[in-house]
Amino acid sequence: MELSMSYSHDSDDEYEKLIRRMNPPRVVIDNEACKNATVIRVDSANKHGILLEVVQVLTDLNLIVTKAYISSDGCWFMDVFNVTDEDGNKITDEGILDYIRKCLGPEACFASSMRSVGVKQSMDHTAIELTGSDRPGLLSEVSAVLTHLKCNVVSAEVWTHNTRAAALMQVTDEETGGAISDPERLSVIKELLCNVLKGSNKSGLAKTEVSQDVTHTERRLHQMMFADRDYERTGTDDDSLDEKQRPNVNVVNCYDKDYSVVTITSKDRPKLLFDTVCTLTDMQYVVFHANIDAEGPEAYQEYFIRHIDGSPVKSDAERERVIQCLKAAIERRVSEGLKLELCTTDRVGLLSNVTRIFRENSLTVTRAEVATKSGKAVNTFYVGGASGYPVDAKIIDSIRQSIGQTILKVKGNPEDLKSASQDSPTRFLFGGLFKSRSFVNFGLVRSCS
Repeated sequence: MELSMSYSHDSDDEYEKLIRRMNPPRVVIDNEACKNATVIRVDSANKHGILLEVVQVLTDLNLIVTKAYISSDGCWFMDVFNVTDEDGNKITDEGILDYIRKCLGPEACFASSMRSVGVKQSMDHTAIELTGSDRPGLLSEVSAVLTHLKCNVVSAEVWTHNTRAAALMQVTDEETGGAISDPERLSVIKELLCNVLKGSNKSGLAKTEVSQDVTHTERRLHQMMFADRDYERTGTDDDSLDEKQRPNVNVVNCYDKDYSVVTITSKDRPKLLFDTVCTLTDMQYVVFHANIDAEGPEAYQEYFIRHIDGSPVKSDAERERVIQCLKAAIERRVSEGLKLELCTTDRVGLLSNVTRIFRENSLTVTRAEVATKSGKAVNTFYVGGASGYPVDAKIIDSIRQSIGQTILKVKGNPEDLKSASQDSPTRFLFGGLFKSRSFVNFGLVRSCS
């Protein structure tokens, strides 16, 4: 039986390769057809997941999709996207346009399925996946443990949603600068991080995975939170998301066409299309047709879908699950509160010390993006005040004065800051922290140069 299944799978792969060779993808980029957007059209032989491949390429380039039309009935797939850059301008950079053509055009047709969202080996760093219950100071504790274990965080992304947290971190060995390969050391890292995730709630669900694999960070975070069932809500959930930002999702069956129609209206934001397409794909649904309109402040998405087995949504329970999962996918990236951007020379323990500062000043990190570029740490943190209160303006001001006004910048809404009547004690606590090459030794954080 196993041999038969393997043979059938191999045959399907060879057939798919043959079809793609006979019908290579075609990409047409037009800067004249639309007054205020670049029009990108992709025609290709159809396969499951191809829509996500295309959307991910555009999303990874930080392009904004203002309109889209998708059709993939039968063996052929056609996408039309109206896109702009982050400033609302057409895409005229030939380097970016050539990259799109290479990633989606004939040159890419011999690559393996889901090439851009697949997994590959890396000798440069070790990937650490974490899921568990969210709580104030969690990122600080995780960072401190990694610093104590002589691991340098070169990049990381952290999401929180519905009392759950997920993080994907890429770390290197402090001494060698490469990936960590010693099985015993990896086992210790995994065990200690799992203990941190559980915290005082030893029965709480927590998961830690360590590997040398490289995967698409944002798609993997969606998968991790989906597996952690962050979409499930109870009557006791702390629902801090503004009602205006909450998406409206509806699913109905179109019986004459044997589709299910999913409609989504929500506040528009970057990467919204990726989040919904990623979730539908990972839930094993195929998008046959879709219309996307996000030219205004509100985005409208309409998908005609079937399950991968060919059936529409079969029951009320399945319908409710699709609605819950799509809402969760949209909400995971919505970050209320203050956006802080830090850019400085990278050094071991930097993330641990920055997040410790936030924790000691009752700032909670709801989302984080950590990157290292050419020896520079480029970090973005979304922070809120204790117990959901607005962030104290004097605390932020004091932290910025200590770190450096040009190093830590406030990018959030000024309304998210509140005035304080008393002086903040942070000016005494953090003075000279970033002016010296050594860090203060707190708990598990090790002094380093």
